[in-house]
Amino acid sequence: MTSRRLLCSLLRSASRRSVSNPRLCSPLPMRRPFPCTYFISRDAQYSISAAASTAPSQPPPAKVAGRGKITDEFSGAGAIGQVCQVIGAVVDVRFDEGLPPILTVLEVMDHSIRLVHEVAQHLGENMVRTIAMDGTEGLVRGQPVPVGKATLGRIINVIGEPIDDKGELKTYHFLPIHREAPAFVDQATEQQILLTGIKAVDLLAPYQRGGKIGLFGGAGVGKTVRIMELINNVAKAHGGFSVFAGVGERTREGNDFKCALVYGQMNEPPGARARVGLTGLTVAEYFRDAEGQDVLLFINNIFRFTQANSEVSALLGRIPSAVGYQPILATDLGGLQERITTTKKGSITSVQAIYVSADDLTDPAPVTTFAHLDATTVLSRQKVLQNYKNLQDIIAILGMDELSEDDKLTVARARKIQRFLSQPFHVAEAFTGAPGKYVELKASITSFQGVLDGKYDDLPEQSFYMVGGIEEVIAKADKNAKESAA
Repeated sequence: MTSRRLLCSLLRSASRRSVSNPRLCSPLPMRRPFPCTYFISRDAQYSISAAASTAPSQPPPAKVAGRGKITDEFSGAGAIGQVCQVIGAVVDVRFDEGLPPILTVLEVMDHSIRLVHEVAQHLGENMVRTIAMDGTEGLVRGQPVPVGKATLGRIINVIGEPIDDKGELKTYHFLPIHREAPAFVDQATEQQILLTGIKAVDLLAPYQRGGKIGLFGGAGVGKTVRIMELINNVAKAHGGFSVFAGVGERTREGNDFKCALVYGQMNEPPGARARVGLTGLTVAEYFRDAEGQDVLLFINNIFRFTQANSEVSALLGRIPSAVGYQPILATDLGGLQERITTTKKGSITSVQAIYVSADDLTDPAPVTTFAHLDATTVLSRQKVLQNYKNLQDIIAILGMDELSEDDKLTVARARKIQRFLSQPFHVAEAFTGAPGKYVELKASITSFQGVLDGKYDDLPEQSFYMVGGIEEVIAKADKNAKESAA
């Protein structure tokens, strides 16, 4: 017992000596020398306690008073730390008095370029480990983001800074990106169908307004094209506000009227890609809670969000779980998905693209995402109805003449329905030359019911391919007949 007390006393004395001696502030040697002494300021408004607040607020300005020290007007006390270690995107910071909470923003002072980090771990009693929102040599992204109507029609990064060369955002409303999900008593329970104008979706697998919609698929199966078509059809017909969050994707898509664009591109570090989804969600939450709007939130791609958090987890030294993902995969996805909901004030309808690695739907990332979604669409390279492959082979081998008259009629109508489910998209006009079509739900039901009832048995099946309504089928059949007669 005496030896244990003596050991604790020696450890406490060694800790005091390391705090008083700046040369012992780092447990490991620095990887690169600093050109000057860096100080870290901590703003209490960005702490986790303020993150739970839903009321928009403007971050108070900090006054610089000699050698970069910050006077925090919000808390009335300055909080200065010193950078002790930089290893890539991981920065360790020592504080002499107190530690900032997890998810707090730390900003580097006495430097020509703004550097912002997010606290990820506490190391002992006087040191924190942070993740940089960008490269430690250049501009770094921050946490509180501007919200409001000033963001509509603008392209912003993870901290709300405009990147579209259209000047600064003129807004005084700011919200932290780390917030609590709405309580169950505040959520609405009404269910309405979201009309998309796409025949295959509205007729076979309709989406729910105010819910979470997932588009699953591997590389190159059309997830981004489907999202772009939904932006064109739903957002324009919806007439409300839309937010597009590009998480770890290319910045080639996402143009729309009354739409706020939030991008964290492929070339961004994992810290920015892991937080840009929360930034876009925060902008949508403001329109829902403060403006009372029905907001459309498009996220491309949720898998990049998971991938970025996996990289951050590896940087923090956490033990990976199945298939190399972070051990808190369900927590990371739940923190984002549970905030996307319909409340009594407004709603957020989210359309999310989920990349399926190697077309494996049993991968932990899509499996975890499945549990949060209200509607799913799986885009596959193979036909879903594989059970009917043998029947197709029989028809191909024996020919249509071997079938009975009733079977011939059934096969002919089935082929017409299969082709009638196709539809030209607006986003593909530049490639196909065919104008896009928006088909109302009532027209789709009437048309398909007419095909099943045999009203259009006299029309050739090639007339049903890549058209909108049934009127276009009739017009296309007449045109082909005239061309054949000529």
